[in-house]
Amino acid sequence: MYFLSRELYFPPVDEASPEGIVAIGGDLSPERLLLAYRSGIFPWFEDDEPILWWSPPERMVLLFDELKISKSMRNILNRNMFRVTFNTAFADVIANCRDIKRDGQQGTWITDAMTEAYCTLHSLGFAKSVEVWHEDALVGGLYGVDLGHIFCGESMFSKMPNASKVAFIALCKKLQAENYRLLDCQVHNDHLESLGAREILREDFLEVLQG
Repeated sequence: MYFLSRELYFPPVDEASPEGIVAIGGDLSPERLLLAYRSGIFPWFEDDEPILWWSPPERMVLLFDELKISKSMRNILNRNMFRVTFNTAFADVIANCRDIKRDGQQGTWITDAMTEAYCTLHSLGFAKSVEVWHEDALVGGLYGVDLGHIFCGESMFSKMPNASKVAFIALCKKLQAENYRLLDCQVHNDHLESLGAREILREDFLEVLQG
């Protein structure tokens, strides 16, 4: 296992452990985070762990022409019960992603250090958010890292049914219109699979990332 020093470096992702850990340690500076994302690597760790850097052998992605919008979801969108904004309340979105209760999850991987790091990335124009409002209340949203041709999703939250789906769909449509290649969802989960995301091999993801 590679342990990071102060040097701004990551080992090749094909040297990752079978589960996808590329390196341990280092810091969450903007320079290291951007190098990680541009290399197909992301941080994911608990509060009491060292920083773990991941590039799993299979990557969950959404190719925009594979986006699935159910009939019931189309009805919700057509009713215009939600208002969607982009990049207007980043700190509130990440705070809600951190604090929302999730089934089967004891704590959160969005530590204070992670929150500070991504807010810094936001101030530099790289981390961005989608907000979903019901009347004047923030009821859903997501945030991630924008690489210009790929958006790397980090987390989402929902305080009303379907609010996070509204954020996800709105982001996909915006990215597709701006000719982004794909939305990086990192690791598999059933919620994203229901929206059309699927796993591809790491090398196929890297080909798109570096193409």
